[in-house]
Amino acid sequence: MINKLLLFTLNITISIALFAGNNNHPVGARAGSMAGASVTLSDVWSTYHNQAGLAHLKGFSAGVYYENRFAVKELSTKGAALAMPYKNGAFGLSVTQFGFSLYNENKVGLAYSQKFGEVFSAGVQMNYLGTFIGEGYGQKHTVSAELGVLANLTKDLMIGAHIYNPTRTKLADYNNERTPTIFRLGLNYRFSKQVFITAETEKSTYLKPVLKAGLEYKFNDYFYLRTGVANNPNIIAFGFGINMQNFQFDFGASHHSVLGYIPQFGLSYVPGSTTSIFNKNKSQSQL
Repeated sequence: MINKLLLFTLNITISIALFAGNNNHPVGARAGSMAGASVTLSDVWSTYHNQAGLAHLKGFSAGVYYENRFAVKELSTKGAALAMPYKNGAFGLSVTQFGFSLYNENKVGLAYSQKFGEVFSAGVQMNYLGTFIGEGYGQKHTVSAELGVLANLTKDLMIGAHIYNPTRTKLADYNNERTPTIFRLGLNYRFSKQVFITAETEKSTYLKPVLKAGLEYKFNDYFYLRTGVANNPNIIAFGFGINMQNFQFDFGASHHSVLGYIPQFGLSYVPGSTTSIFNKNKSQSQL
């Protein structure tokens, strides 16, 4: 059964990769526990979801991430990110690897984000992408870009947008193979200091539109609960976060309607706090 699952998932993954290599693999257990509805969030993992969120970080942050997709190590994703505020903005660096020795995708991104007034921020990122296929197939390298914006519509309502690879970077001449372009648009509404919901839509060049929704509940300064849903494919997600002085541990798990569970783990170093873009007079561990 395990071998059949491995072959099935590898066939799906490699087929997609050969058709559209270097998909923008989602990274971050907090985002994963809300089914990927993360385009309006602001933390160190904004280096993957929306670089505009980096501008709202108050201090240096760093994190590591591991995802064991469907409990198959060959489909694991590993990531690391750091962010450093600078004047009215922030720099970010991220590194990701998906796959195993016979097939893997690698991404290194360098980002910069800046605030423009109290309600708007924008970010840009340049990526180095590499795809390796064993058994003599070789490897390909290319570059791509990402752009993101965040804006307050009201004190408690925010909108975010992000586009990955707007130029449809070519990965190989054969079959005119190109890295996919992915557009995301979302809203975030905060009911109180403890609860917010977020919803977004995502459209990739080669896939059907995806709708996502997530919720985060803050019990206190030390514990968070999260959940989310998405379609295409149908996914249910849940997870939690624990603050431990200057560190935060996040766990997320999502259930694919066909292939099973995807556990996700993240550990972040967050000395101090980020600035809430809902209320500039409040401080909290993250938005």
